[in-house]
Amino acid sequence: MHPLAPLSWPWPLPALLVWVLAWVALVAMRWVGMSMLSAWVVATLLGVMGSVWGRTPVRRLLMALGFPLSWWVLTAGPGSLLSGLPAWAWLLPLAAVLLLYPPVTWRDAPLFPTPSGAMDGLAEQVPLPLAGHVLDAGCGLGDGLLAMERAWPEVHLHGLERSWPLRWLCALRCRTASVRQGDMWQADWSRYDLVYVFQRPESMARAWAKARQDLAPGAWLASLEFAVPDATPTLVWTCPDGRPLWLYQVPAP
Repeated sequence: MHPLAPLSWPWPLPALLVWVLAWVALVAMRWVGMSMLSAWVVATLLGVMGSVWGRTPVRRLLMALGFPLSWWVLTAGPGSLLSGLPAWAWLLPLAAVLLLYPPVTWRDAPLFPTPSGAMDGLAEQVPLPLAGHVLDAGCGLGDGLLAMERAWPEVHLHGLERSWPLRWLCALRCRTASVRQGDMWQADWSRYDLVYVFQRPESMARAWAKARQDLAPGAWLASLEFAVPDATPTLVWTCPDGRPLWLYQVPAP
């Protein structure tokens, strides 16, 4: 791999690597006698240079800003709002992030809500059986389930979410759906007539392979925004906000 190519590690490991390297550089330069200003500038530049390992513009921005923002927070003056916090208090945001986004889900998409009404009218193009079963794999806070309830009010809705706080909040919002905690990649999709995902582009080949393995012929895989590479969609639905919903019908063996 070219040294400037994006890292293939699961997010946020590339960002953690860049931030740690920047802090190590700051400490090392201060230890050899460099002034704080010079050491800070060099460490910040290292973070900016390391951001080229990010795979998207947003990730590159987060990687570049991580060191200066963390330095500002940790060195806030005695008159700041942060000065009275005990040292252990900085672990609380980390614990909250790990609860909402466990390390086993780092290869999956973060929390991206599905737009309201994204599938309004889709039932005319993708008719599902009465009392059929539809799964939102990685349902987050339930926006996808709410959109599918509007599109197919007669089906049984199911949500699957790895994070138990998100699963609990989703169940509160989506009272008509059966929401459970679990790994979408390990779950059995065979009972569903349609599986909806809002994943990362690099996850789509895996999602389509699982759909072809688990789903019955004629069932559907629906993906908001991201297409399956090297696969021809059965239908491309344009959502009200202009984003594409890619639909793939599982072929017969």
